[in-house]
Amino acid sequence: MATKTKKQLITKIAAQTNHHPNEVRLIVQAFLDSITDCLSEGNRLEFRDFGVFEVVTRKQKIGRNPKNASIAIVIPERQAVKFTAGKKMRMVVESEASAMV
Repeated sequence: MATKTKKQLITKIAAQTNHHPNEVRLIVQAFLDSITDCLSEGNRLEFRDFGVFEVVTRKQKIGRNPKNASIAIVIPERQAVKFTAGKKMRMVVESEASAMV
């Protein structure tokens, strides 16, 4: 498996849609900025068949330093973004994963 960058995604979309990469980059960046803005306001984003983004609160917990397990470290409560894959995405990813085995 390889890591894909935003630039590679933009290049692929530009080739598929016959749009200039600069146009696609502006649209992709505006989309990502909108997602960030919505989540920072505490909203839940749902994209049918793709998945759901939502802000959740991670409770405070006690962690351990692997080098010195006798010392407890308090990890404070924090907000985090949770993504849950939609049904169609889950099915596609699972079928691709089983094909690689």
